[in-house]
Amino acid sequence: MDRRNRTAGWLALVALVMVSLSFAAVPFYRWFCQVTGFGGTTAVSEVAPSEVLDQTIRIRFDASKERDMPWVFKPVQRVMEIRIGETGLAFYEATNTADHPVAGQASYNVTPDQAGGYFTKIECFCFTEQVLQPGQTVQMPVTFYVDPEIARDREAKFIPEITLSYTFHQIPLPEAEASLAPAAPKPVN
Repeated sequence: MDRRNRTAGWLALVALVMVSLSFAAVPFYRWFCQVTGFGGTTAVSEVAPSEVLDQTIRIRFDASKERDMPWVFKPVQRVMEIRIGETGLAFYEATNTADHPVAGQASYNVTPDQAGGYFTKIECFCFTEQVLQPGQTVQMPVTFYVDPEIARDREAKFIPEITLSYTFHQIPLPEAEASLAPAAPKPVN
């Protein structure tokens, strides 16, 4: 009987560790991607680097939205050429075509993947949710730079172009906005 209790105890411990690891996986993966740029995840900084190189790199801007998102979403400028280390400022434009307020959150990606760890955002509309009123159009900024360390990376230094892509996803309205929104009409049978 003592052996069965010990085995049951070990199995319970293994199960507890597995459940704990499953909850830790998401924040760990997010941290790993931000640190390494894995999967095109960008870095975030509060200030631009002090070093600006003479070497330039082309930045392309891409925009998409989830299937039923009632917005028009596009980059204001499709291509920009900046010096590596220089702070860039780009704008994306969104228009709510619905007859009610719509909240959205942007997810982002950088390609090629090797550039993700070197593409650094200082400010971005993607850091917060966006709420647009019916018919409202806004221009949303992203301030960024390409880290000069890219020029010292054996593989990444040959990247001529980086594409910054955003996809907007509809999210539930924040409580303050939802209380002001008119109730959706009930279907007629």
